[in-house]
Amino acid sequence: MPGRTIPLVSNEIYHIFNRGIASQPTFIDKRDYQRALDTIFYYQNVSPPIKYSRFLSLSLQERNNILEKLRIQKDFLVEIITLCLMPNHFHLLLKQLKDNGISRFVGNLTNSYTRFFNTKRKRSGPIYEGKFKSVRIETEEQLLHVSRYIHLNPYTAFIVKKLEDLENYPYSSFIEYTKDSTTNFYTKDIILGNFKNRKAYKQFVFDQANYQRTLDQIKHLISE
Repeated sequence: MPGRTIPLVSNEIYHIFNRGIASQPTFIDKRDYQRALDTIFYYQNVSPPIKYSRFLSLSLQERNNILEKLRIQKDFLVEIITLCLMPNHFHLLLKQLKDNGISRFVGNLTNSYTRFFNTKRKRSGPIYEGKFKSVRIETEEQLLHVSRYIHLNPYTAFIVKKLEDLENYPYSSFIEYTKDSTTNFYTKDIILGNFKNRKAYKQFVFDQANYQRTLDQIKHLISE
């Protein structure tokens, strides 16, 4: 696969997304989603000692030892700001920390997950559409709006029917932004620092929900 014409720049933030070939589902059941999430947080690290598939074959104690070492090292390719996994695509808002970090991270993620998906369903070949797409975040306003767009995806696509249920969608970082959490998976301050509190961010997201859903329904009429 050819490299990127424009390289991704370290210490910059990018909206990263890709979808299944011909918009086919890449996440079909709960196990698929959970495997993808676990793979994301494993390959965020610069130097995981073994492939994730091999990691899963270890004893619980051995796995915990590896995760504890990685936790102490805190040596990451990227910071994960927001994410959302949808049935046939994914969105990630990432800050690149190491040169070529995003490409390494997304490559490890999609290769590992594709092997899992194919083995589980006795198929072969790619499941995603070529190179992932990337959009550089150039302003703070853009950063906030992209985070909102990503978090609204399940509602926009009618996977979540009621807006108030958006916080219960388990394959998104939204709940981490609106409720107290003890996890450290996401770099949230860069977003939440622009709001008085979590409730204010939640309202910021909800205020655009119906417009975004309507726009998604008519986008085929207004784009080439």
